[in-house]
Amino acid sequence: MVQPLKLKKNILITGKNSRFCKHLKLDLINFNTFFTTKKDFNILNFNQMKKYIINKKIKYLIHIAGLSRPMNLHEKKIGLSIDLNIIGTANIVKLCNQNKIKLIYFSTNYVYPGSKGNYKEQDSLLPINNYAWSKLGGESSVHLYKNSLILRLCMTDYPFTHKKAIKGAKSSFIFNKTVSQIIPFLLDETGIINIGGKKRDIYQFAKKFSNKNIKSINANKIKNFPKNSSINIFKLMKLLKKKKISLKKIIF
Repeated sequence: MVQPLKLKKNILITGKNSRFCKHLKLDLINFNTFFTTKKDFNILNFNQMKKYIINKKIKYLIHIAGLSRPMNLHEKKIGLSIDLNIIGTANIVKLCNQNKIKLIYFSTNYVYPGSKGNYKEQDSLLPINNYAWSKLGGESSVHLYKNSLILRLCMTDYPFTHKKAIKGAKSSFIFNKTVSQIIPFLLDETGIINIGGKKRDIYQFAKKFSNKNIKSINANKIKNFPKNSSINIFKLMKLLKKKKISLKKIIF
């Protein structure tokens, strides 16, 4: 895989303790990075964040931190979902705007309706559950700031961490370690980019690439879960091709 040039400007990444960041630390090893937790960079404490980014002279901010799973937590604790995924993200956007920092925001493919699949970046959005609404709420503020990149991710942890996989629902899952390898090449992009893999039944994906003995659960038994959330990644493929990087080679 082609290695990106070393970036002299400092990069801050929220969500230090996430599974994804464990991979990202390795893939950003050639960069000057600051992985943060709530303790040193609380997205609900604007003054604390401002002092941190000024002190560290941050020029890029990758916003990963937030409330993700279990998805039903967003139904039970709406206030927490709003605070962490919407208000927290809005604070990040204001911070980046005031200090001229490039922002990369981790969103989700679930912001699309999840009915017909093969969604392109310009397609209409209609989240099917509160988790997706909270991520779209975060996106709304990011859209106001032009020096930003929104990544609509269709990824899952490697190895597949769940005991069961959903059968009867299509997606474009790729593993988080694969996405991590792509990130260094997207730092200076703006707009919206879908990131995912080939359209597959989620159960078949988990069985093929992680655990051939994994059990299945019928998609119809899961409330507010999209039946076809697959995404179109032509834009990503075209961009990586220009950089002489093969996404297929990374995935397989």
